[in-house]
Amino acid sequence: MSSEYAKQLGAKLRAIRTQQGLSLHGVEEKSQGRWKAVVVGSYERGDRAVTVQRLAELADFYGVPVQELLPGTTPGGAAEPPPKLVLDLERLAHVPQEKAGPLQRYAATIQSQRGDYNGKVLSIRQDDLRTLAVIYDQSPSVLTEQLISWGVLDADARRAVAHEEN
Repeated sequence: MSSEYAKQLGAKLRAIRTQQGLSLHGVEEKSQGRWKAVVVGSYERGDRAVTVQRLAELADFYGVPVQELLPGTTPGGAAEPPPKLVLDLERLAHVPQEKAGPLQRYAATIQSQRGDYNGKVLSIRQDDLRTLAVIYDQSPSVLTEQLISWGVLDADARRAVAHEEN
């Protein structure tokens, strides 16, 4: 594994760990010593090569697909991809049920299908947004504005929807 690739892989590992609010020692505690802080830290710095087997086990521990840990293959000079549509599940829990009920049920279904229960955020696809727009009887752009006003979607989602509509 090249040193640059190892560093990029390590950066992805660190990003996932910090998104889950874990310190290196927190990983060791949560894994009951299976993942030593010093080892995970060396993976994150790119100082130590990680085997495919160990990477799969670490992905399982974090509850993410292995491909989420792999560095991107976007060629240099490529146009910036549209922002992802990421639902803030913590804020969604505070939106009144009569407004957010369909979205909460839809998000729960996606979490169940993916086995993704981090409970903080959930990435959705453009197709999911279109489906939700039908459920809410609104256009995707109007629904996006509604979700932004609830604090469930980041304002960057406007760019993703605009990119899709062009």
